[in-house]
Amino acid sequence: MVQSGKILRQRYKIIQSLGSGVFGDTYLAEDLDLPGNPKCVVKHLKPKSSDPVVLTIAQKLFEREAKTLYKLGKDSDQIPKLFAHFQERTEFYLVQEYIEGQDISKELTPGKKLSESYTIALLKGILSALAVAHQNNIIHRDIKPQNLMRRKSDNKIVLIDFGAVKEIKVLTVDEQGSTTLTVPVGTVGYMPNEQSNGKPKLSSDIYAVGILGIKALTGKDPRSFSRNKNTGNIIWRNEAQVSDSLANILDRMVREYFRQRYKNATEALDDIVPLIPPKQTSTAETTIIVNPLIPRQTSTPETTIIVNPSAPRQTSTAETTIIVNPSTPTQTSTTDN
Repeated sequence: MVQSGKILRQRYKIIQSLGSGVFGDTYLAEDLDLPGNPKCVVKHLKPKSSDPVVLTIAQKLFEREAKTLYKLGKDSDQIPKLFAHFQERTEFYLVQEYIEGQDISKELTPGKKLSESYTIALLKGILSALAVAHQNNIIHRDIKPQNLMRRKSDNKIVLIDFGAVKEIKVLTVDEQGSTTLTVPVGTVGYMPNEQSNGKPKLSSDIYAVGILGIKALTGKDPRSFSRNKNTGNIIWRNEAQVSDSLANILDRMVREYFRQRYKNATEALDDIVPLIPPKQTSTAETTIIVNPLIPRQTSTPETTIIVNPSAPRQTSTAETTIIVNPSTPTQTSTTDN
């Protein structure tokens, strides 16, 4: 653990812990080099093993993943920017953009069934961020409510805590001298079988996103879902009020066999977007503007329209507005006998 008040690299002052787990520790810090000392997030990773082989591999992994995070942060505003990465002895640090907001676990409360429209918007937000990673062939590996921030400034979903860099913390050396992971990167309930077995795919992320969608609609913990004995697929439709169109998409996202799922986030997003309801438009309005420079022609017989400038303008579902030049005296018509 890094103590509050400690300054890393003579620049990043630790304010408080944001969380600690199997894969590392996360801290809120402030950047002492910049005006106003803006907040940032520091991730601390320390390999469990002190074996030199592990440390060498950890260094390579750290550099590779840091480059990936730099690129993703530049390519998408839904992925935090990486400001710095450095190593102190056998410990590794990432300094990232601080996202003000809260994670969506506050929205997905147990037992609360959320609407289909909410779920569609949530899926779109997650998949939009994930698509950038998948286009770079990057698997997140740990999509869950705690790793999805609702940014306060614009209400967008921000995808945090990519899983590959977490491998540094759980690397070890087996009896044959090969490096391996002490535990798979991911979270039970959101992690499909192939990922649990150490072979994650892009579609493993799709599985996790689908589980989130089902959780939103049912209010149930992912670990409590029943499964079809023959296929292994999740049984959930009877727990939610959902259209067939959305249910079919979610079913495909969470197929037990990875080849039956969407291949990547872009493919899934293409099916989600058509479900988003069109923006509501106002009632049709027709406006007729009379040029004030052209004298108003009268006909015989003529109907006089008097506009009261002080009265509010009434509108109807289909509205016609006639603007009369207020500087032109109103003329009346006569009927010749």
